[in-house]
Amino acid sequence: MTRLLPNQYVALDVETTGLSPKNGDRVIEIGAVAIKNQGIIAEFSSLIDVDKRIPLRVQQVHGITNEMLEGEPKPYEVLPEFHKFIAGSILIAHNASFDIRFLRHEFALLDMSLNNQSLCTLKMSRKQYPNLPNHKLETVSRFLLGKSCEQMQMHRALDDAKLAGMIWIEMGKI
Repeated sequence: MTRLLPNQYVALDVETTGLSPKNGDRVIEIGAVAIKNQGIIAEFSSLIDVDKRIPLRVQQVHGITNEMLEGEPKPYEVLPEFHKFIAGSILIAHNASFDIRFLRHEFALLDMSLNNQSLCTLKMSRKQYPNLPNHKLETVSRFLLGKSCEQMQMHRALDDAKLAGMIWIEMGKI
């Protein structure tokens, strides 16, 4: 893992057990890519074994099963490393409020904080491309990146983080 420099960008995504940390939902996968000079220079990816079952309807979205999490690192093993990975960086995510809300909750459970500035490719795409049929990550990716996103596995954290980063670069914000 590469140590990041201040003011570097990190595109990230999380997969969860549901939609709300207030309802006890947890982060079960983190994916992130460090971006510098319009290129990806480092990656972070981990499944996370939490003490919460993944409902079938949620498994059908991201494909992560309860069995896949067995034996994976616990939050207290993954999150401090991830915290180091994003230190001093500006965070980028597609629907950033969702990802940041979950990460803040997870960090708080470990008496850690998340104070990084964040930027949202969903908000930017709505502003820059109002005529798209929707602004889902897949739609924006296909519009901006074309075939270069076809090999990505949607709704898995690392690939979604890569797409968010590539969208951000393509929108010319770096």
